[in-house]
Amino acid sequence: MKVVFANSAWVNAAERLILRGGGWQSVRLRVRYALIFHPVTGPVLVDTGYTPEALSGERRGRMLRLYGRLLKPELNAAEQVLPVLSRFGLSADDIRTVVVTHFHADHISGLSLFPKARFIASDAAWARVRSRTPRQNLRHGVFTELFPADFETRLDGLSSKPRVEANGGVPGGADLFGDGSVIAVDLPGHADGQFGLLFSGLDRPLVYAVDVQWLLQALTESRTPGFPATLIAEDAGAIEPTSAMLRHFMDTGGEVVLCHDPVPTVYDLAMSDPEAG
Repeated sequence: MKVVFANSAWVNAAERLILRGGGWQSVRLRVRYALIFHPVTGPVLVDTGYTPEALSGERRGRMLRLYGRLLKPELNAAEQVLPVLSRFGLSADDIRTVVVTHFHADHISGLSLFPKARFIASDAAWARVRSRTPRQNLRHGVFTELFPADFETRLDGLSSKPRVEANGGVPGGADLFGDGSVIAVDLPGHADGQFGLLFSGLDRPLVYAVDVQWLLQALTESRTPGFPATLIAEDAGAIEPTSAMLRHFMDTGGEVVLCHDPVPTVYDLAMSDPEAG
């Protein structure tokens, strides 16, 4: 199995907002998504990153337009999801599964590009989205106009997946493909229903820890940012226990990739050979 991360966009943030004790200098953050080449399931997307649908799409509401003006994401045209698929000889129709780690705009904005895909996501978190008013969803960072109209009918909820044990101090989770190769691990703190992915079959166990922290340095050095970063967390009190679990995983030989850390990894597209996909 092969895992490749691509960078859909760049977002700038002051270091002290994402790293406790950091300075005022700007950090250029990545906005990753992943492409899994599974031997049985085939090509699988993990989130979609930022796409034009979130920043210039016609369906955007007033608050999503404001969100774009405030964050000012800079789209990375070369690593948008459809061009990346094309580099591997794939089209949107070849994607039959999209894993949605949580429902923030930088993870779901391109879901409408994949009309033939099923969506693996937290059905419990989706039920809460459905039960809230639009204003309540905005408080949770969820812009419902980014979901395809038939999202629910194509939802393949985590609760339907078999639960399995993991290793390296990582708790058990949902076995996404029934072979233990990719396990969805709950990562509470940042967003409602956020889960990461444990790739246990690689040469070195890997957890894609999504948005547990913005910077790997914050994770490894126990420098979780405080106020005002905690204002946008679903459960600020859960961030450090989740981070501690991941530090233990790394101490026992595991590897962690984060969505926004700016440092390139061996799994990033620039380090990969598309012809090997």
